Amino acid sequence: MKVRKARLADVKGIAKVHVESWRTTYKNIIPDEFLTNLSYDRREQVWSDQITNGNVFVAEDEEEKIIGFSSGGKERSGKYSKFGGELYAIYLLKEYQGQGIGKCLVKPVIDELEILHINSMLVHVLADNPSRAFYEFLGGSKARCH
Repeated sequence: MKVRKARLADVKGIAKVHVESWRTTYKNIIPDEFLTNLSYDRREQVWSDQITNGNVFVAEDEEEKIIGFSSGGKERSGKYSKFGGELYAIYLLKEYQGQGIGKCLVKPVIDELEILHINSMLVHVLADNPSRAFYEFLGGSKARCH
């Protein structure tokens, strides 16, 4: 497994991971109709723009297939004065979860924030997200929304 900075050529793989991860992670949390209607094409456009703007990272398996990705940067809303940084997204195909890959995907986001002298980060997580324990394992704690 290798983690590296994303390239525009990665957009199809990132879109696939994004859609498939939503469908497995958010099943029974988000309505099935919404999950069924997720579009690879729309996700490709979103991630194409994000990759161009930087701070998107991918995890690849031994065959160089994208199995996960992360992105982050400065906190976007301006509503959380205690947090200078934000983990915008982190998704990993279900069959690769629980192997330490998520932690490897968070590290380059943190490294980029440190370059900007940002030493705090938040991530928005649905209350019913089964991956909440992952963030707690990394040292995260629940914060009030406002």
